[in-house]
Amino acid sequence: MYRWLLPLSALMTVGCDDAARQADHHHDAGYVADMQHIDATAVTDSAIPGDADTADADTADAGPTDAGPADLGPDGEARPLPAPPPVGEAEGALTMTSGACATCHSNAAGATAMRDGQGNPIAPFDLWQATMMANAARDPLWRAVVSAEVAATPAAGAAIEAKCARCHTPAAHVEAGGGVALRILGEASARGELARDGVTCTVCHQITPEGLGTPASFTGGYVIGQDAQIFGPHANPFTRPMQMHTGYTPTRADHITESALCGACHTLETHALTAAGEPTGDTLLEQGTFLEWRASGYPAAGRTCQGCHLPTTDAAGQPIRTAIARMPGGGDFGPISDRTPFGRHLLVGANTLVPALLRDHPDTLRPRAPAAAFDAVIAEARAQLGRAATIMIGPGQPTADGVEVAVVVASDTGHKLPSGFPSRRAWLHVTARDAAGAVVFESGAADDQGRLLGSDGAVQPEEQRGGPVRGPTLRVEAPGQVVVFESLMCDPSDTPTWTLLRGARFCHDTRILPAGWDPDHADARATAPVGVAVGPDFAAGTATARYRLPATAVAVEAQLVYQVLGARFAAEVMAADTPEISALRFYLRTADRRPVVMAEASAAL
Repeated sequence: MYRWLLPLSALMTVGCDDAARQADHHHDAGYVADMQHIDATAVTDSAIPGDADTADADTADAGPTDAGPADLGPDGEARPLPAPPPVGEAEGALTMTSGACATCHSNAAGATAMRDGQGNPIAPFDLWQATMMANAARDPLWRAVVSAEVAATPAAGAAIEAKCARCHTPAAHVEAGGGVALRILGEASARGELARDGVTCTVCHQITPEGLGTPASFTGGYVIGQDAQIFGPHANPFTRPMQMHTGYTPTRADHITESALCGACHTLETHALTAAGEPTGDTLLEQGTFLEWRASGYPAAGRTCQGCHLPTTDAAGQPIRTAIARMPGGGDFGPISDRTPFGRHLLVGANTLVPALLRDHPDTLRPRAPAAAFDAVIAEARAQLGRAATIMIGPGQPTADGVEVAVVVASDTGHKLPSGFPSRRAWLHVTARDAAGAVVFESGAADDQGRLLGSDGAVQPEEQRGGPVRGPTLRVEAPGQVVVFESLMCDPSDTPTWTLLRGARFCHDTRILPAGWDPDHADARATAPVGVAVGPDFAAGTATARYRLPATAVAVEAQLVYQVLGARFAAEVMAADTPEISALRFYLRTADRRPVVMAEASAAL
């Protein structure tokens, strides 16, 4: 659509620069350090547990056996994805793949543009390329879950795929006018390229303000403009370079920095279906991150989604002021002045598992980003988790047969902890020791696959497919009990389910409420906890767990730990027999699946 706008000399420059850019990103030994103060020593410990399948008799399930991606059958979706184009980009009627934007919005050695006050490179493309948004369509966990949903409700398969594509393959969704099937991810075609580019630049930056923040915009109801405008926060942008190289016109728009933009995909309602694909009439707020934020104290304090996930300050907390683009040949544009705000496109949440899978399996998942960029994202995710909450251990209170202590978790997030997809959970790992240092009590210990263990050291049955369901609790009377912050879906008959489209409501939702959550807010009913009462021990931004310890306990240690893929959720989903599930099993075999420590504290009794 747009390439004809470039003169021959510019086309030659773009091609050469793209090739150089690819080489720079893949071979720059200093890339991790350039990605904003990342500690390279921390990134090898990428921990998130997942699949509960092992060879142990007490944990084996009836799912398919592990297999390499090359052995997954004839379905093209399960085979290695096509590689990104090294030169040239795919185009649709309204969107382009991100490489076209990288021509001017990636860092180059000869340009001072897109650097913070310390000279660190912070170009949007460079920071974005290894994020979950950039890899939303390549994400093997997402593809596996979608395949399991289709397998569970085949009559609704096309509708399931189309709904998921709205936010995970948005460029392809926009170009097709909806109804995208996930098989296009394996196509070596322009629409396949657009699909595999995930949440790409020309989607987010072309969303208009129409309906944002209203129910019409939720569940991927964003509206893409038809006027080839790229929205940004800056007044009086220098339009000619972007018009000449892409055909888009940079345009100032305030909504690009507002949380309602994120809410279009981070508010997801699903409608329960029977196994035959018939609607039950039930609607589940499967993901309510935007509504959680809106009911929190963050809006009143002027704290937006972008403030944490796309910050306009550098690593030292200083506002960023820099030129927002460079010349395609690698130098600085003369007419472009420094601008502020400049958002670092970190777009990082709490996911360390999937970036590690993408990094470790480039031959089949074929991401654009080099390994060092994924290392940087993993490190940023760990840092984000470390900022999300603190814990404190209260003084011991004598009881008839021991001592009781309170462990208080304080959240500093503008949404629930954890938020989003219901596979995620956090829990407290509490250990008490006697005067000799021996462990006399432990709750929340896990094995190296992230499965919770009982007092006998065996995997708890609640972690296994078909096992009993762990109920919500904030009080631990015995070592085998665990305080877990999670949501659990139920079907219309109130039977627990791990199939999203059977979910009619939450059996329980004990995720920690966002800081400043207002029970009188219009969104409070939709985001209220289930199975635990709001009160002194479970209030806005805090949760207090109480532990009864033996009289011999003299010291307590507590950790708040996090999983992106809970062991029980994984065990249930892994029962599906699809190529994508088999591929995920293969990828998880070598993954570091230990939970991530968010916060810790210790105290003497």
